[in-house]
Amino acid sequence: MIITDNLQDKFYSSIAEYYSEIFPFNPAQIAFLEKEAGDLGGRTILDVGCASGELAYHLAEKGATVVAIDLNKSLLAKAKADRPHERVTYQWANMLHIARLFGRAKFDAVVCFGNTLVHLMNPMQMRDFFSGVLTVLKPGGVFGLQILNYDHIFREKPAKLPLIETEHIRFERTYTYEEGTREILFNTRLTLRKTGEVIENQTELLGIGSSDLTLLMDVAGLKEIVLYGGFNSIPFGGEHLPLVVSCRKQR
Repeated sequence: MIITDNLQDKFYSSIAEYYSEIFPFNPAQIAFLEKEAGDLGGRTILDVGCASGELAYHLAEKGATVVAIDLNKSLLAKAKADRPHERVTYQWANMLHIARLFGRAKFDAVVCFGNTLVHLMNPMQMRDFFSGVLTVLKPGGVFGLQILNYDHIFREKPAKLPLIETEHIRFERTYTYEEGTREILFNTRLTLRKTGEVIENQTELLGIGSSDLTLLMDVAGLKEIVLYGGFNSIPFGGEHLPLVVSCRKQR
């Protein structure tokens, strides 16, 4: 499989206008972060892969000061237009460069939700990202991560993910598996109900399992790693799609 940044950029640009409708804000994300990090008022938070800015905006509404980064300029433009906030700074940045961009001990929390991590197609890049998270976190700071449960996905090999339908759109998602690898071709078909227009695209993902994920986090220096089956903090394991992780930088 040939990996190109352009493929991922094209994919997210194609759905940027509809991203918030496809993936609406989930209040459980805020509740989860409050449980792990405490009161968000006055906290500094880095939102990695901020997409259309929904989470960053609601974190700011809770009193946090947020730096929200994304690599897709169409999504960032959407976030700046639709979710401006005096306590949010939207910035175009690569998640692998956060240590160089922000320096040491700058944030009380770092969040990376929305299956962003698995767009890194090399486990060593994932480890480097976790090392960057460790660098920018203050001592005792919290890192929250959400991807999919690839233990379950590679065990069951589903051909498609649950259909997303709203009044305005229909979003279909299918998987093509690369035999003998952990690579997945993620195919999408977005139908606009009003016009009938169909937008088809694909991008590539690296479906990392939970044991490899926790090992990379631990090697990078993150500690107190806890896996959950969702933002409601149910135990991880079994036939569920979400994988949510909480860990910390030691004091």
